[in-house]
Amino acid sequence: MDFRLDGKVAIVTGANTGIGQAIAVALAASGANVAAVGRSSMDETAAMIGDGAMIEIRADLSTTAEHGRIVEETVAWSGGVDILVNNAGVIRRRDAIDFTEDDWDTVIDTNLKSAFFLSQAVARRMIPSGGGKIVNIASLLSFQGGIRIASYTASKSGLAGLTRLLACEWAGKGVNVNAIAPGYVVTNNTQALRDDPDRSQAILDRIPAGRWATPDDIAGAAVFLSSRAADYVHGSVLPVDGGWLAR
Repeated sequence: MDFRLDGKVAIVTGANTGIGQAIAVALAASGANVAAVGRSSMDETAAMIGDGAMIEIRADLSTTAEHGRIVEETVAWSGGVDILVNNAGVIRRRDAIDFTEDDWDTVIDTNLKSAFFLSQAVARRMIPSGGGKIVNIASLLSFQGGIRIASYTASKSGLAGLTRLLACEWAGKGVNVNAIAPGYVVTNNTQALRDDPDRSQAILDRIPAGRWATPDDIAGAAVFLSSRAADYVHGSVLPVDGGWLAR
C-alpha cells in the first residue's frame, strides 16, 4: 500500500489551527506540498511544516467569491492540484426556538455551500488532469442530531450527502470524494463544551476510548484518503470518534 504523497499538491482550508493544521502538517510530512487557506495567519502551521513545502493563501471561505483565486494561486505556485481537504467550518450555539437567520446562513455558507463550490472549482482542474482526491471534514452530527447547533447539524448532514453525490458523479472520472467524521476533538469549536464540567464529563463518559480526540487523531485518516491506498474508496464517511457511534 502506498501512503506517500510525494509530488502531490494539496489545498487545505482552515489550516491555521486545530484539525486543519494537523492535516496540513501530516500531508506535508507524507511528501505533499500544501496550500494552506484561511482568514488568519498560518505562521505557526508554516513553522511546523518547514520551508518550501507550504504557501499561505488568505481567503474568506464564508463566500464563494475567492474560490477561483485560491485554485489559481495554488496552480501558479505548484503547477496543479491533486488533493482538496474541505476543513474550514464555523459553529453557532443557540436553542432552536431562538435560532436566527444569521446563525443559519453564516454556518451553512461556510460549512456546506463553500465546500461544494470549492470542490467544483478544484474538480474542474482535477478531471482534465486525470483525477485527484477530495476529503470533506464532516462530523458525528452527520449521523446524529445534537442539541443547540441546528445549522451545524444541517451543514454536516448535508456535507455527508454531497460527499456521496460527488462520489457518484466523479468516481468514474478519477476523483475520489470521501469524508471524515471526527468525534469530539479538542479545538476552538468545542471550547464551550469543554468549559462546561457536566457536559464535558457526560461526553467523556460516552466515548469508549476514554478521552477526547486531538487534531492529530484525525490527520492519519486524511493522509489515507488522500493517498493511492484509498484509490478504490469512494463516497465513504469515515468516523474517527473513539468508538462514539459504536456505543
